[in-house]
Amino acid sequence: MEIPGLGTVTEDDYEGLASAPIPVPVLGGVPFVFHVEGYEDDEAQGDFHAAVRSFLALDHTALDAAATGVFDYYRHMGEVFGDGLDDFPRIAGPSDVWDHVTFAGHDILVQRHDEAVYVNVEAECAWEVEHGLQIVFRDGARVTKVGPYDGHLTNTSPEVLYEH
Repeated sequence: MEIPGLGTVTEDDYEGLASAPIPVPVLGGVPFVFHVEGYEDDEAQGDFHAAVRSFLALDHTALDAAATGVFDYYRHMGEVFGDGLDDFPRIAGPSDVWDHVTFAGHDILVQRHDEAVYVNVEAECAWEVEHGLQIVFRDGARVTKVGPYDGHLTNTSPEVLYEH
């Protein structure tokens, strides 16, 4: 089966579809496997196509716009754990937060939730090695949630990127 933007996909181990690795510009050009859930039975498959197309067209400015939310997550974890950990990183501000995030080593999940299609990215971060960092792009176009990886695609308050 073909999905526009992802090319040929095959069934994965989770009853979804998986692409071959595809370089992702917004994540530094690192190649990722995309896992697409719910596509085959979705009546609006074009929404998936649009989300993938939008996501693959993003550049670093999409992450720059999310840096404050990611820094809020870092600061919260610093309040919880920072004083008790010798190796807790010291990050001066939002412009430095991405220096402590590693995107390689994970796959990207594309799925519908309510009326939108979300692109869900998991990353490693120096301040929370257990739960890492989750970055969610609504319709593949803009970051709408950041925080520890919890698998949820939305926050209770859509006005904020990170809530704890």
